[in-house]
Parts: sequence; structure tokens; C-alpha cells
Amino acid sequence: MTEIRYDVTDGVALITLDAPERRNALSVEMSRELIDAARTAESDDAVGAVVVTGGAHFCAGAVRSVLADTGRDPVEDEAYRNLETVYAAFTTIGSIAVPTVAAVRGAAVGAGLNLALATDLRIVSRTARLLPGFAQIGIHPGGGHFTLINRVAGREAAAALGLFGDEVDGDRAVALGLAWAAHDDDAVQDEALAIAARVARDPALARRMVASFRRETAPGGLPWDVSVELERSPQMWSLRRKHGA
Repeated sequence: MTEIRYDVTDGVALITLDAPERRNALSVEMSRELIDAARTAESDDAVGAVVVTGGAHFCAGAVRSVLADTGRDPVEDEAYRNLETVYAAFTTIGSIAVPTVAAVRGAAVGAGLNLALATDLRIVSRTARLLPGFAQIGIHPGGGHFTLINRVAGREAAAALGLFGDEVDGDRAVALGLAWAAHDDDAVQDEALAIAARVARDPALARRMVASFRRETAPGGLPWDVSVELERSPQMWSLRRKHGA
């Protein structure tokens, strides 16, 4: 990997976007590396959580050349697949079978905001900038942008950010429910790693819990009685593991 760093400590995989010269804008190659890193974490049974970060600048969206190539001929095979790869960078992070946390400093723009919202939890800098940025460059949002905002913070936030192009800092993001906690810039990554480490102590349980969490909190939700039955099997598994002979 050349633009993604991957490290594992105490059951937590830290995936770092590392292209500071373009503020971690997602190229096709970087997207492939991000997908590979996510799958590497998922395939390692000793990993119980993933933290995604970008250092000083989380992610400035997709590189403009990918968008421009798609715009010239949206159904040309390579252009279509390249944009699909960028989408897969955050849909993969959002679907791997381990709990995920985004540690957001600097700006999370467009596809970069999608990447942050795809995780299960966000820890942000108070000075972070969360903004869609799509309409500002004259294009329609992509990657399920409205759905991602709506499922995290509701319709009003989806309208304000995705439709009207508003921008929020870290403290406002927490107030809206877009993030769990805001910290000073230099504490964000450590705080994200600390919260990830709690669930990562028991990787097998973490993977069972995140599967139930995502099913029960998916858009539309589940009736309570269905959730009781959904949780029964993994809870029985955990009780047998803890107390069985």
C-alpha cells in the first residue's frame, strides 16, 4: 500500500489515509487500497474494531479527474468502474463485519463525508468541517449521500447539509447527532482508539454485536418483538461461551 497505512494494536486496526498533498482525496488506486485494508481487518479474527482516520485532513472527497472522466462519458466502462471503485471505498468500510470508528480532523467533504458517515461511530475535532460540497461544484450528491445523513441525523440534517449545502463544525455535528464526541484536534485519534479498544477486547463478541446492531438500526428499524428474536441467537452463543462447560 502506498497511500493507505495499516497498523494493528491490541485488536484495533488503524487505517490511515495518507495522501496529504491532496488532503486525502480518493483516487481510484487509493480507494482500492482502502478496500484492501478494510478486507484485511475483516479477515483477521484478532481484530475487534477498526478506526479510520486521515491525519490532519480526513478526506476532501473524490479526486476531480475521476468525476471529470465520468462526466465526459458516464457509461464508458473504465470511467463507470472507476467511480464505482470510489463508492466501494466507503460502502466496504460500512459493511465489514467489525465495529468501525471514524476519527475526523480537518475537512470531510463529499465522498469523504460519506466515508465518515459509513462508519458506526464518529469522533471529531471541534474544528472539523463536515460538508457535502457536491452542489458547490455543480454536481448532484452521490454514494447514497442523503440516506447516509438521514440515517445518522434525520431528515432535517439531510436537507440542511445535502440539499442546501450547509456546513457544520465538530461541536455542531455532535449536537445534530452526526458524531458522538468532539475533542481538541490533537486528542481525536487517541479518543477514537480508546473507544474502539473497549469493544476490541473481545473480537468475536464485537463481530456478533455489530451484526445485530446494524440489522436493528437499519433504515426503517425492526419491531421490538423481531429484535428480541434476532438478538436471542447471538446472546445464547455468548452465554454458552461464558458459562458453558
